Amino acid sequence: MENTPKLASVLEVSSTSFAPLFDFDLNAQDVVRLDFTAANAALQRAELKDTATFEQLVQQMLHEWNATVGVGGFFENRVIYRRSDHFEGPEEPRSVHLGVDIWAPAHVPVYAPLAGTVHSFQDNHHFGDYGPTIILQHMLEGIAFYTLYGHLSRMSLAGLKVGKPFAAGQPLASLGPYPENGDWPPHLHFQVMTDMLGKKGDFPGVCAPSEEAFYQQVCVNPNLVLGCEKLR
Repeated sequence: MENTPKLASVLEVSSTSFAPLFDFDLNAQDVVRLDFTAANAALQRAELKDTATFEQLVQQMLHEWNATVGVGGFFENRVIYRRSDHFEGPEEPRSVHLGVDIWAPAHVPVYAPLAGTVHSFQDNHHFGDYGPTIILQHMLEGIAFYTLYGHLSRMSLAGLKVGKPFAAGQPLASLGPYPENGDWPPHLHFQVMTDMLGKKGDFPGVCAPSEEAFYQQVCVNPNLVLGCEKLR
């Protein structure tokens, strides 16, 4: 965890060498930042437990901005996790998002942004969870770190094995449709961690507000890899 500030600096310096995660440009005019906090009045009255209704809401938010892709979420305290008891905790619910979401159509391909190997993978198939998930391990300037890709298609896990190498720009996965993607409107959860905390195939993507300071020491801003101007 002591490597978190150092990794952030290394990623910032190396940013021009990263491959894009998608075929589309995250800096295009049809990309908009979406707000899933309590400040978004539309979320207060929405029936988020029904995924089709939630998907219609996401599409409405995009339409209002003439956008086709939505981005956002790093350390955003969200209200949408009330849709699933997966985010309940013994003392307080988890609501602070630890990665960046890219809301885009199901089945679009996802590419490895930099060289790495498969650390672990699994289908986290609970309602509201990641669904199919891949975690890559990377090394830059002698610093080991990890990238997580959640809400994938089940076919993304076919043929994977721990230690399988991926080159920067190599096809890695595709976005999953609901319900196989953890039952969410299609999107990619992308997260960068300096420590896996002993976990495999899974890692918290949302924490309780009281845990935020701890995860600030573990999770690095994914936009250092994505380079999306809307997230700066």
